[in-house]
Amino acid sequence: MTTPNNKQEAESTPDLSRRKFLGTTAVAGLAGAGLSMGLSACNKGAGGSDAGAASAGAADKAAAAIDYEKYEVHPGKLDTYYAFSSGGHSGEVRVLGIPSGREIKRIPVFNYDCMVGWGITNESKAIIGTKPDGSLKYTTGDTHHVHMSYTNGTYDGKHIFVNDKINARLARIRLDTMECDKILELPNVQGFHGVFPDKCDPVDPKINHTTRVFCGNEFHIPQPNDGRDLEAHEKYFCLFTCVDSETMEPRWQCKVDGNMDLVATSYDGKIACSNQYNTENGVHYEDMMAAERDACVFFHIERIEAAVKAGKTFTIGKSGVPIVDGTKDANKDPKTALTCYVPVPKNPHGVNTSPDGKYYVCAGKLSPTATVIQHDLILKWFEGGLKEPRDTVVAEPEIGLGPLHTGFDGKGSAYTTLFLDSQIVKWSLDAAIKAFKGDKSAKVVQDRIDVHYQPGHGFTSMGETKEPDGKFFLSDNKFSKDRYLPVGPYHPENAQLIDISGDKMQLIHDAPAYPEPHDSIMVRRDIIKTRQIYNLDEFPLAVKNMKDSRVERKGKKVTVYLASQAPTFGLREWKVKKGDEVTIIVTNLDKVEDLTHGFAIPKYNINFVIHPQDTKSVTFIADKPGVFWCYCTNFCHALHLEMRSRMLVEA
Repeated sequence: MTTPNNKQEAESTPDLSRRKFLGTTAVAGLAGAGLSMGLSACNKGAGGSDAGAASAGAADKAAAAIDYEKYEVHPGKLDTYYAFSSGGHSGEVRVLGIPSGREIKRIPVFNYDCMVGWGITNESKAIIGTKPDGSLKYTTGDTHHVHMSYTNGTYDGKHIFVNDKINARLARIRLDTMECDKILELPNVQGFHGVFPDKCDPVDPKINHTTRVFCGNEFHIPQPNDGRDLEAHEKYFCLFTCVDSETMEPRWQCKVDGNMDLVATSYDGKIACSNQYNTENGVHYEDMMAAERDACVFFHIERIEAAVKAGKTFTIGKSGVPIVDGTKDANKDPKTALTCYVPVPKNPHGVNTSPDGKYYVCAGKLSPTATVIQHDLILKWFEGGLKEPRDTVVAEPEIGLGPLHTGFDGKGSAYTTLFLDSQIVKWSLDAAIKAFKGDKSAKVVQDRIDVHYQPGHGFTSMGETKEPDGKFFLSDNKFSKDRYLPVGPYHPENAQLIDISGDKMQLIHDAPAYPEPHDSIMVRRDIIKTRQIYNLDEFPLAVKNMKDSRVERKGKKVTVYLASQAPTFGLREWKVKKGDEVTIIVTNLDKVEDLTHGFAIPKYNINFVIHPQDTKSVTFIADKPGVFWCYCTNFCHALHLEMRSRMLVEA
């Protein structure tokens, strides 16, 4: 009810209705992009906002009939799936439970984490990388894409690989402890975006597990990028990088035309690919939008590695990584070509491989279409059996405004996020192929559902393996306006879980996400086998007995060997002198699951955790004299507050 006192306030309150919000945002986005008719040409019946508006009321009524109880994960019960999600510009990877949406863990990777001591301990610094003075080389990160290692075409629970777009780094996380164990900085690359592991060897079918990780390159730069060719735009180019998944060292790089976005790999190991924009190789916006189409570039892995072995390579600057030439001009003959550039609508975003290994789906973004490219036709082109790369395209259906990423259910349906329509569209691959051949009766779009709002990545349960189960789709939405309690100008993002097991999709859960996650995978819980306690013998520096706690001095370098066992540390106190370089090695001797100790020193910027049977160390200069209480930061015992030791720094 509006009273005279609040009438003016009510009249000035903005209309927060969903469709007005979307319409305004979409129009603004199109105006900013300088587009006129490209997106508006989409058939509204096949995915325009009008169709979504008409269905909004029906969707609200359908929601009332959903049995939400069957998706509840009650206290003491476990989730069915793990979801591993990139943390975006937090630089981390997050672990969620599905279907609850509960955030279980944050894995620090490219970020500084004062809870676990990532970026503080000597062990973590060695992984992240340091400057000559011992400080971290980088303190920022931007994780985008997370993908697991494979065996027999499905997730094997061994490793997750994740990129850092800002500083062109690839990280590997071991899943038995859910900790990062390797980080590589890619040479000659700026803007490392897409990443995907292979699923088997391209030559030896007996090697049926991940051995390589393929890395895209979004920003082309002069090579070498050492300041000599700042304005020599013809010397700018991008490199596709192959990394050995075990050693985490580069195997080779491939020079390409255009910028690369996301990456996908084939199930037979023969092909890797990346959707591309700026195939013009422009450095300014107007130059990047000059061509009618962009491309999806396909890499013939066996041929590239044969060229590397034959020495048909070059290097850049101080990097010794062999580079092959994958540009169009150098690969005109399909029978010897290393790459194949398939034309697709302008500025695509996302390429995904269907679970049967037959197709690649390249989403249009600025086009309302998804381009379906057939795998065996790519191989046929490389054999010289097709006239044009475009002949590998077998479907290009109109599915809605702003298609970005596609997941699969294993039953022939694809699920694509529509950024501008704020919808997920379910469509049939077979029907799309039939329609492309001229069958006007083929029904391509099977269903669509509103999400809130403007989805980026979306993924299905086990959807990027040969055994997708078709149960859930998780939509990572970039906006959450009006979905949660307001928390100031910077809203959380919104992860929405959708049941895709039936003919009609059902929105069953909202979960706020700390900005800004990009990509995720959903993995059955039985695949992940974690350790609960470390093995003391794995740590060369381990202090294996409380009685072995001691202090050793060699000139100005002091090493403190310290064991911990609730509720005590192995030393009550120890003395050092101002100016000493102090290394403290701490081993947690407790063997009780979940009994983690912390170790913190006031005023010295030191805090880290030590898990059961784990060992960690720190090194610092004792530059402040006085008494400093070293204490346990993780509640571990009834006498936790008394679990302390003194560092005495003599002036």
